[in-house]
Amino acid sequence: MEDSPYGSAEPRPLPPPNEEKIISSGDRNKDEGLDFSEFSKYLKEHEKKLQLTFKSLDKNKDGRIDITEIRQSLADLGLEISKEHAEKILQSIDVDGTMTVDWNEWREHFLFNPATNLQEIVRYWKHSTVLDIGDSLTIPDEFTEEEKTTGLWWKQLSAGAVAGAVSRTGTAPLDRMKVFMQVHASTTNQISLVSGFKQMLKEGGVASLWRGNGINVMKIAPETAIKFMAYEQYKKLLSSEPGKVKSHERFMAGSLAGATAQTAIYPMEVMKTRMTLRKTGQYSGMFDCAKKVLKNEGVKAFYKGYIPNILGIIPYAGIDLAVYESLKNFWLSHYAKDTANPGVLVLLGCGTISSTCGQLASYPLALIRTRMQAQASVEGSEQLPMNLMVKKIMKKEGFFGLYRGILPNFMKVIPAVSISYVVYEYMRSGLGIQK
Repeated sequence: MEDSPYGSAEPRPLPPPNEEKIISSGDRNKDEGLDFSEFSKYLKEHEKKLQLTFKSLDKNKDGRIDITEIRQSLADLGLEISKEHAEKILQSIDVDGTMTVDWNEWREHFLFNPATNLQEIVRYWKHSTVLDIGDSLTIPDEFTEEEKTTGLWWKQLSAGAVAGAVSRTGTAPLDRMKVFMQVHASTTNQISLVSGFKQMLKEGGVASLWRGNGINVMKIAPETAIKFMAYEQYKKLLSSEPGKVKSHERFMAGSLAGATAQTAIYPMEVMKTRMTLRKTGQYSGMFDCAKKVLKNEGVKAFYKGYIPNILGIIPYAGIDLAVYESLKNFWLSHYAKDTANPGVLVLLGCGTISSTCGQLASYPLALIRTRMQAQASVEGSEQLPMNLMVKKIMKKEGFFGLYRGILPNFMKVIPAVSISYVVYEYMRSGLGIQK
């Protein structure tokens, strides 16, 4: 999962030497090779940068870096880690087993890794992947100052957006089934996966399984951009010290950024629900849908279900963060031996479980939101506010009535995560983003 997008750090040792990056860093005459003088110059310049980094970490100037100094330096960058995580970082560099790192150990470990400053080194220690399971309530990714100035941030956001688009398209039939069951299923109208898909195929053919997917994909780009820009501004406003952002401040900034982005693109959310539930011939397209909703129901219709949607951000993001941190700490305590890097499968597994738990916690609010969005388009449906709708569902269908459609929702998690991860990695490679 995305660093933990909430600002938690996943420490890990640096990757093996990257020959291509060393050549590109030292190749002065751009002949795609290094001669002896270029290589010597690269080593001297790189050693100077490593020395500056070492000195900045060595807070008490005793010539050695210990656990406290590593934790303090990462905290200064806004990355809070536990003592156990700091020990794993130290062990990956410490050669003589003293649980401190001197200049020679630091130099030997990093000399052939072309990391140029503390923030770039820190980037190797934090966990960041882009997983799209169809919801947009996660908190944005964290980017270092270098990533922002070099333009790497937009490449990573672009890779994530494309991965999300492909992932949502691949799992669109299950997403449509979820919305269909959320709105139409009840104790008197039992809809199973098989009967639901049969109804859809009979009514509109195979293509109808992808209804609403177009606008679902279209809203990724504006939402990602707004969320990222808002997140940066909220961090500045909420940070107690300039340039330093604590974990709870990141969480608050991320939640507010998510709420801001949702507010801006919420009409597209309503349109997505209406387009997903439409019958054959009801709307000729997206603009026709918007025109008819505006004409028949007014501007307020584009913000139906807004309150439960915004309320859903807190339980989703909070539980996602708590579960992810618990799983990460469990793995580090029980399975981490020579390295603090658990590998792709463990990271994907932890991220998938934490996101699923977040979804489970916020699902009743998501169901209420969807029903409110769809109210006017469902024949004979009452126009109810959120509190009365919850009472009505609890009275007629019981507690589990708030979880209608949860099965197809969970069924799409694993394929959605797998598709988004694979596409994201291909996009990273295509855009030239170093791992």
